[in-house]
Amino acid sequence: MVDGALEIAERLKERLKDELTEVKTPKARRIFARVHPPAFRRAFKMAIEELGFSHLSTITGIDLGGEIEVLYHLAKDNSVELTMGTKIPKEKGSVMTVSDIMPNAAFYEREVREMLGVKFEGLEDESHLLLPDGWPAAMYPLRKDRTFSELHEVRLSKGGD
Repeated sequence: MVDGALEIAERLKERLKDELTEVKTPKARRIFARVHPPAFRRAFKMAIEELGFSHLSTITGIDLGGEIEVLYHLAKDNSVELTMGTKIPKEKGSVMTVSDIMPNAAFYEREVREMLGVKFEGLEDESHLLLPDGWPAAMYPLRKDRTFSELHEVRLSKGGD
C-alpha cells in the first residue's frame, strides 16, 4: 500500500497519465488531483482499492461559470487527504456515480445534483434531499446565474415564510 502524499501523487501520475489534468501536493499530507471526466470513476476506484483511501468526508460542487467542478474529499487512515475532482460542462454535464464503490457518496451526489444540477449517471435515488417537493426542476439554488430574488419568489410560492 502507498503511504506518503508524494508517493501517492507519483502513483496517480504513473497510472492515470494523460487522464490526469493536474496533481499537486501543497503540504506534506495533502494532495489535489484533477481528472478528465471519462476517467474520473476509474481514478476514484483506484484511490480506494489501490491507494488505501477509505473515507469520503464530503463532495463539493463549484459553479465556475461555464463549468461545474465536482470535488471528492477523501482521507486515508487520518494521515493523508486527497481531493480528487473533475470539471464538466454546466449545461448537460454529467459524471458517473461512485456510490456503488463508496455508498456514502450517494448522499453527497444527491446534494450536488439538487443544488447545482450535476447529473450523476447511475445514481439510483434522485429524490429531493434538501429542497421541498414541487421545487422547479431547473432551479438550482447554488448556481451563480440564480438570484436571491428568484429563489425567494420560488420559496414563497411553495408556502415558505
